[in-house]
Amino acid sequence: MPIATNIEDLRDIARRRIPRAIFDYADRGSYDEATLRANREDLAALKLRQRVMVDVSERSTATTMLGEKVTMPVAIAPTGLTGLFHADGEIHGCRAAHEFGIPFTLSTMSICSIEDVAEAVQKPFWFQLYVMRDRGFSKSLVERAIAAKCSALVLTLDLQIQGQRHRDIKNGLAVPPKLTLRNALDIATKPRWAMEVLRGKRKTFGNLTNAPTGGSGLTTLSHWIAGQFDPSLSWKDVAWIRSIWPGKLILKGVCDVDDARIAAETGADAIVVSNHGGRQLDGAPSSISLLPSVAEAVGDRTEVLFDGGVRSGQDVMKAMALGAKGCMIGKAWLYGLAAGGHAGVTQMLEIIRKELDVSMALTGIRDVREISPDVLHAPRHGDVVLPPGGR
Repeated sequence: MPIATNIEDLRDIARRRIPRAIFDYADRGSYDEATLRANREDLAALKLRQRVMVDVSERSTATTMLGEKVTMPVAIAPTGLTGLFHADGEIHGCRAAHEFGIPFTLSTMSICSIEDVAEAVQKPFWFQLYVMRDRGFSKSLVERAIAAKCSALVLTLDLQIQGQRHRDIKNGLAVPPKLTLRNALDIATKPRWAMEVLRGKRKTFGNLTNAPTGGSGLTTLSHWIAGQFDPSLSWKDVAWIRSIWPGKLILKGVCDVDDARIAAETGADAIVVSNHGGRQLDGAPSSISLLPSVAEAVGDRTEVLFDGGVRSGQDVMKAMALGAKGCMIGKAWLYGLAAGGHAGVTQMLEIIRKELDVSMALTGIRDVREISPDVLHAPRHGDVVLPPGGR
């Protein structure tokens, strides 16, 4: 595997190793991608406050997330189609996360099933749930997560209707794939990827193999999935899930202060400030710009996690400075997986932790739990503020 010193290096390696349609599925956003860009740009605009002559010879990135001890305040976010980025990708990702000492979240739309992953790892993982029109099937997924001893349920709130992702349509990304001359030629130039995926445990959505589709085959399954997005979802459904799920509950996709207050009243153990990685409502503000007001609104009634554009240890630090207890990483972990499988995910996590550790040292922070708004630089009178790209 080529040398990678940051997440952008892993992204470049991933882009060369997997088909364009699969890469773009992870990398791109909905509509004009304004929110996708804002997630990164607004994080980059935050500046850290350099401190000197502070004894930082002893430092720790260890903390807790939902009461679980973690080596750094990061969890792997749920991502669909993961097993197409690398064969058995969900298993590799979960193993790498557990070895590193952080949580892993399995998506409802994963290639490997809940049972596949549970059989392959030694520790509990988190499971992400979409509440579908077929509430009976949704309940069966919760029951399977309970049987697998999943330690938390991540309920995604912001996918009642799917935002259009232009790249996926143009690339023919579907189940089954729409074969065009362009993507056929692209796959032909990725023989190593193709052979690995063909040898994988599964080739379709493992959690949905027993779905009541009324037929068989990938086309029938695809039609069933398309009809399962439910615009009638409401807070009553969160209460229903809370009544059938006995463990810790995380509500993902909370960006509005009013919604955050309601979410805290549900008894959820955590909320995730997230705009689905810029893949749903385009034109919405960045996750990081909304984080402070959401964190202030819920106070200590529920734990606040952050998702949206995290690609460095400095991004983790900035999110914690603005009120997050930890971060979920989606795109960056898929880059690592596509770049090098298990080893690539481990390398991604090592990059994040090293950047976090060095940034802590240079801002005078010894313990990650001490990060506060004080680590951010606030321009004062007399400071020269350069325009974007200025030196």
